[in-house]
Formats: sequence, structure tokens, C-alpha cells
Amino acid sequence: MAVVLQTQEKTLIAILSGEIDHHCARPMRGEIDEKIEQCQPEVLVLDFAGVTFMDSSGIGLIMGRHRCMEEIGGEVIIRNPPAHIRRVMRISGMERIAHIQMDAPEGRQDV
Repeated sequence: MAVVLQTQEKTLIAILSGEIDHHCARPMRGEIDEKIEQCQPEVLVLDFAGVTFMDSSGIGLIMGRHRCMEEIGGEVIIRNPPAHIRRVMRISGMERIAHIQMDAPEGRQDV
């Protein structure tokens, strides 16, 4: 599992790839939290396009980052989760705490 962090103005983008399980979630949380503390973004985008597997640790990762962002008045956007991961997110209620956004083929964003 890897995380690449990018900043664009007041947005922090965490590009995730590979598997998110209990072995790799902790270091990922640490990297993302450190960058949130450093940058104080208004928006955190968690890009799941490259994620192949996610267990409950991934849900915990989202919930914890939501709490971090809530503390500084920001929001979380989950971008491009694969269908099987999107289904888990919807069942677990992630739509109540974060926007789930899919890139549309013609460049529009569906929320």
C-alpha cells in the first residue's frame, strides 16, 4: 500500500494504491495526519482509484481523517473508489461523513 500526498491551494490530495488492511493503515494514517497538521487544508481528497482491496481498516482510515478535518473546519471527499469498495463504503454509511465522487468520462464530476 502506498500513499502519495499532493497539495493544490487549500486542498490536500492523498492518492492511495494497493491494499488497505490493518498492516498498512497505521503508517498511512500517520503520513496523512502529519500533512493535515502541516498544511491545514480546507478539503482532503482521498483518491481510491488505485485501491485493489480494503477491509475495515480502510473505513477506520476514512473516519479518522474525517474527525481530523472536522476539527479544523474542513471536509473529506472520497474520489473514484472501485465498485466493490464503493459498495462497502455505502453500506457502512461513509456517504454521511464524506462526499463520494466519481470522475465522469466527459470530465464532469458526479457526487
